[in-house]
Amino acid sequence: QVQLVESGGGLVQAGPFLRLPCTLSGRPFPTYPMGWFRQAPGTEREFVAAINWSGSSTTYTDSVKGRFTSSRDNGKNTAYLQMNSLNPGDTAVYYCGALRSVHYYSDYNNSGTYSAWGQGTRVTVSS
Repeated sequence: QVQLVESGGGLVQAGPFLRLPCTLSGRPFPTYPMGWFRQAPGTEREFVAAINWSGSSTTYTDSVKGRFTSSRDNGKNTAYLQMNSLNPGDTAVYYCGALRSVHYYSDYNNSGTYSAWGQGTRVTVSS
């Protein structure tokens, strides 16, 4: 059974950066493309970023392009979301997810194609 554990959230002022790690256990990590979603209060969960199994391909939603970077260390079973130039619009609970298999990477922005989710970590950005 795949389990994901996230950390790294917190309260920051606009501008600085945060890095969110997401560690997978239970199955071979390179098997899974990974994705990041977020949910702000009163809104639906939205896609943020995704990375393929090797790290050679990443994709982002338009609002975070150039500010967020998705990466992974397969030797440590961990995916990362580096968030720079944070602004209050980035305030949300962030979730990492493991796609069902490499064959689902092209459907990265569909939450239904993920087989496991982290518990979520809250990021609050004040102005």
